Amino acid sequence: MNELQQAELQEWEEQPAEERQHFEITNMESLTWAFRKLAAYKAKEAEIAKIAQQERQRIDDWEAEQKKSIQGDMEFFESLIQRYHAKQLAEDPKAKTISTPFGKSKSRTSKPAPEKQDENKLLEYVVENGLDEFVKKSVKWGELKKNLKIAEVDGESVVVDTSTGMYVPGVAIKPEQTSFTIEVSE
Repeated sequence: MNELQQAELQEWEEQPAEERQHFEITNMESLTWAFRKLAAYKAKEAEIAKIAQQERQRIDDWEAEQKKSIQGDMEFFESLIQRYHAKQLAEDPKAKTISTPFGKSKSRTSKPAPEKQDENKLLEYVVENGLDEFVKKSVKWGELKKNLKIAEVDGESVVVDTSTGMYVPGVAIKPEQTSFTIEVSE
């Protein structure tokens, strides 16, 4: 906002409240006067928005810096909690959730499942075996996966197609995993 705009605002704000309340636009001169005041207020509004945005950015930068300094400590405590929970889970497989007044540690174990490894080999297998219902431009993995199971062949785990009974190339077995979720009470 420039000095002329400041003067416009000052002129208006110095008017007694009663005169301000009864002001009326009656001609082009008073219309121009009102537009000058409005333009000055618009400039002031833009200035306020600019300052507020700068301050928001400073606050956001400060917040990011503060969070960065504690991130390592948070990760440390989360790993301690996960390690403790993993030990408890090994002793008691039913200890899927450990709860305290200040938070919970939850574990979730996924079962071994087929995992797509080589799209080209998988597509080749599906095409060679006439499994057209599983093909669009690529393998319909979600649909095909429903037909797959993990089987033991010669002491080795392999992925087998239940509709053909054949080994499926291009698919690996994703090992069982346990994940932990930590919730902090507020």
